[in-house]
Amino acid sequence: METQVRSQVLHEVLTANEAYVESFGDKGSLPLPPGRHFAILTCMDARLDPAKYAGLAEGDAHVIRNAGGRASDDAIRSLIISHKLLGTTEWFVIHHTDCGMELFTDDIIRGLLKKSLKTATIDASGWRNVTEEGGSDEAKFVSFLTISNLADSVTEDVERIKSHPLVPADIAVYGYIYDVRTGRLIDVPEATLAGAIAES
Repeated sequence: METQVRSQVLHEVLTANEAYVESFGDKGSLPLPPGRHFAILTCMDARLDPAKYAGLAEGDAHVIRNAGGRASDDAIRSLIISHKLLGTTEWFVIHHTDCGMELFTDDIIRGLLKKSLKTATIDASGWRNVTEEGGSDEAKFVSFLTISNLADSVTEDVERIKSHPLVPADIAVYGYIYDVRTGRLIDVPEATLAGAIAES
């Protein structure tokens, strides 16, 4: 069953790609640097479409995505490259409501992975493994950057980015929460204040 689902998805993706190629037009001539000179760090959640909620077309901006939209070492690496080599001068950190990263802690996911690598399930009692075999202790070395308060996590990430020694002071960093029920971007004032360019 799982193999059939995967091959169906593969077929759908490749079919969609063929249709995209047919209407690709002159996008092959887009320049490497993003035309609007900004980057977005946001969550990988499938309900978020940064191109739509931020009005992006191909070539406009860098979009960096991970679980939670967190300012991990790798996300900051990408932002540094985005500015240093490709000229972005403004960055957005956008977390969102109803985020899965609010539903567990490092201890919970480490405990689950220790007993099984298969997909877990959640019910009224919390997270649990469907089977308990083939796990690994390796998760104890991973910080999963879970979220307990959305506004605080946005502010924390903006502060981490702004204080990074490889991030210049003249980069503006804005903090927002995307509302998955309405599509609206909601300002996190403490984050945007922390990410503002200091007046000289």
